[in-house]
Amino acid sequence: MLKPMCVLKFFPIPLPHQRSLHFFCLIVLLVFGICLVACSPSRDANELVVGMELSYPPFETITPEGTPVGVSVDLAYALGESLGRPVRLENLPFTGLIPSLKTGKIDCIISSMTDTPARRESIAFSDPYLTTGLALLVAKDSPLTGIRDLDQPGNKVSVRQGTTGEVWARANLKHAKVLALEKESSAVQEVIQGHADAFLYDQMSVWQNAQMHPTKTRSLLHPLQAESWAIGLRKGDESLRGAINAFLKEYREQGGFERLGEKYLSDQKAAFEQAGVPFVF
Repeated sequence: MLKPMCVLKFFPIPLPHQRSLHFFCLIVLLVFGICLVACSPSRDANELVVGMELSYPPFETITPEGTPVGVSVDLAYALGESLGRPVRLENLPFTGLIPSLKTGKIDCIISSMTDTPARRESIAFSDPYLTTGLALLVAKDSPLTGIRDLDQPGNKVSVRQGTTGEVWARANLKHAKVLALEKESSAVQEVIQGHADAFLYDQMSVWQNAQMHPTKTRSLLHPLQAESWAIGLRKGDESLRGAINAFLKEYREQGGFERLGEKYLSDQKAAFEQAGVPFVF
């Protein structure tokens, strides 16, 4: 005779009312958010967070040991000392500097940034601290002598994406093709390998790249366009802007920029004087 089988009964677990469920989820998210805030490192309210892209020697770069060095780095720390605020450097891609400033991730930009009308639509700038210009890097045996020779059908000009070199090239070159590349080294290689007739960039970088590749390239330093570098600030931050302008004036009067030139740019200064080109400081 078969034993009767056990009958299992399943009782449904009552689900919370929809409104209660929503309230429960909100409580969970709130507790999770509080935990994240509690675990996040706090920022010193007095801290000055300076954004720069550490890939542009000798102005802003980083040593193999991970230490930031260069003109902009020294300038940032001198600014912090003048303001009585500890400095934290944020290494960011150049194209991400202005968005980071506008969202409050950083307090200012010191990254060899040119003050332009287009950028002034988004951010404010301090008084200028450096004057430079756009120049050309060409092949060692190139017949080019200037922009008129370059802007011809069939010629190609490499530029770095997002820079004033790209803006100027697209606005002024009517015949030559513009090749916009993300990295400076890539734009230089286009010239070395014969894929571009010239690299359009600022005078200091053009000179430096010509020194790095003396058998392959040469520099045409006479500026195509004069431009000024300044410290980027959020619009409306007049208190910080006033303090920075006061610092720049005093720093210049006390020979700070002259010392930066001697420390980082002595060879460039001599080369510019020999070429009859005004130096940046």
